[in-house]
Amino acid sequence: MKQHIHILNIALIEPEIPQNTGNIARTCAATGARLHLVEPMGFKIDDKKLKRAGLDYWDKLDITFYSSSEEFFEKNSSAEFFYFSTKAQRAHTDVSYPNGAFLVFGKETKGLPEELLKANPERCVRLPMRGIIRSLNLSNAVAVGTYEVLRQWDYPELSQRGSLTKYEW
Repeated sequence: MKQHIHILNIALIEPEIPQNTGNIARTCAATGARLHLVEPMGFKIDDKKLKRAGLDYWDKLDITFYSSSEEFFEKNSSAEFFYFSTKAQRAHTDVSYPNGAFLVFGKETKGLPEELLKANPERCVRLPMRGIIRSLNLSNAVAVGTYEVLRQWDYPELSQRGSLTKYEW
């Protein structure tokens, strides 16, 4: 029986904070999601804060770099994109994510460009939150979005049972 391989793509458009990108890299390593980083970035990839946040998981990542948003969208032109934004009108749980989906997140200070959101309203989603908060931390938003997709897919290829160190269950 042929095994179906699930592919999830996480794209960060112009990330600014190395610790956030490091945490997102760790989430991608833990879940098998592919990470796409789009320049310009607010740090160099060899930044100590970035590596510290991602710990020793960098060798377990499937990561691609792009020199611009134009290059990213051109090289992935046939992909299905879902744009995460506090400005979106529907919840991230109201969407069925297909295999190969790209979850796209903007920079920490500004999010995704409004022109992109306006041109793709049916692909824009938000994480529900109280109105007194501007937004969640980028790495937290990526984790919530990633695990919603994986939940819908029944956590393919992921270990769903832990074990105790000193005892048996």
